[in-house]
Amino acid sequence: MYEDLIGPFLRYGFMQRALFGSLVLSVSCAPIGVFLMLRRMSLTGDAMAHAILPGAAVGFVLFGLQIVPMTIGGLIVGLLVALGSGIVSRFTVQKEDASLAAFYLISLAVGVLLVSWKGSSVDLMHVLFGSVLALNDAALTLIVGVAVITFLALAVFWRALVAECLDPLFLRSVSRIGTPVHLIFLTLVVLNLVGGFQALGTLLSVGLMMLPAAASRFWTNEVRAMCVIAIVIAAISSVSGLLLSYHASLPSGPAIILTAGVIYAVSALVGTRGMLPTALTSRRHKTA
Repeated sequence: MYEDLIGPFLRYGFMQRALFGSLVLSVSCAPIGVFLMLRRMSLTGDAMAHAILPGAAVGFVLFGLQIVPMTIGGLIVGLLVALGSGIVSRFTVQKEDASLAAFYLISLAVGVLLVSWKGSSVDLMHVLFGSVLALNDAALTLIVGVAVITFLALAVFWRALVAECLDPLFLRSVSRIGTPVHLIFLTLVVLNLVGGFQALGTLLSVGLMMLPAAASRFWTNEVRAMCVIAIVIAAISSVSGLLLSYHASLPSGPAIILTAGVIYAVSALVGTRGMLPTALTSRRHKTA
């Protein structure tokens, strides 16, 4: 048992780097996912994950699979998509969800075409699904930097972020910080998606952000506790997914997200706010 669970991380440097990168991503992405969920913006995270693809693709076309150009490109385009969809929704009759969907679909198509035009199917799979087992020093530095920025921002703007989740109109009525905090939060979303891009790719990076956050909702109703539980679930998913990938010869990124999906299903079923406890409580009330 020890050899199966600990051995791969002791013997192989690439497993150690993958573990470190995925755990740092878990600590950084999971709290952002909680706030996305509480804001009812869960699908916004998915849209933004797709939106960074053309920027990363431009970096790939110009410089190949180098982390700095791809990261800068993804960050710039992700912020432009967030800003563009917000402007369209603010100055036209179209709602933000529809404008964001339009922007991210266009971005996804452009990104896939750029990568396909310049590279091979292997390059396209790398960009779309990442390669957590091939994280280098630059990628790990980026991931750690994003985590530090995220934690500093959460520490400074925690109360404002919580207030905007619970009652954004109240926050805007008593303070002018509402709009800046919203923009800061969107920037954190893009940063974490860009950070997860190298490990899990554009299509799966949002999975480590949203699945643990959604699962945590079945265990508690307090924001701080949800963030902690989401981090724990993301970390367990990362470790379990890497071990599953190693022993079963599966792609590492999908294995991590699949493990998070299993934990979500279990939480939805047996969590303290899940289906079974809720059904039992309702039945007791009816018979009382």
